[in-house]
Amino acid sequence: MADATRRLLELLGSDPADPAAIAEHLDSLATDAAVTTVRRLSGRRVQRRLWEAVVQNARIGTADLVPPDYEPMRPVVFHGKNSLPMFTEFEKICCRPPARDGPGELWGYNEGPARPWIGPGYYVTHDSPDSELGGTVFDYTRIPGERCRGWPAIKANERGVSRLVYAGMLDYMRRVARDVFIGSATKGGSEIDSYFIVVRQRL
Repeated sequence: MADATRRLLELLGSDPADPAAIAEHLDSLATDAAVTTVRRLSGRRVQRRLWEAVVQNARIGTADLVPPDYEPMRPVVFHGKNSLPMFTEFEKICCRPPARDGPGELWGYNEGPARPWIGPGYYVTHDSPDSELGGTVFDYTRIPGERCRGWPAIKANERGVSRLVYAGMLDYMRRVARDVFIGSATKGGSEIDSYFIVVRQRL
């Protein structure tokens, strides 16, 4: 795994970084190896470098995260690593809603060691065709109408400690590789220089 991370860092260190080579490298790894590799990309600088390296990749839509024919209310796990100083490993867990409720959307929340303090951070994922940052967005200003079995209680992001983290936040997404995506967090319509990488569990 160390060799896979070293190779990824080498690719990111190239000037310019080659997004096709980065995708090829990550696509060659099994899911567990890809998760281990990206979770070694610590800190804002290296994740910002990856975010910028894939700007020319084809824009994605919500259907690229979870395909439209995937069973509604069946969870999909995205294993993540953020650029924060602590609590950097997490999971985004989401599902397609029932067809009657949210065509073209995903519903989900964040799972990790900080959840007992900051809350589940529920969101609705939808396309963002007017944004230059990315074609789909995790939108924390909206919360799902219901939750999958076993998920924590749905809570508004504007209450308690959650408001300091999730209130008003939109995470715009770009594709890195087949099952790897990177996001940039925004508040008030501006990027806040905070990033995260997720690896989708193989569908």
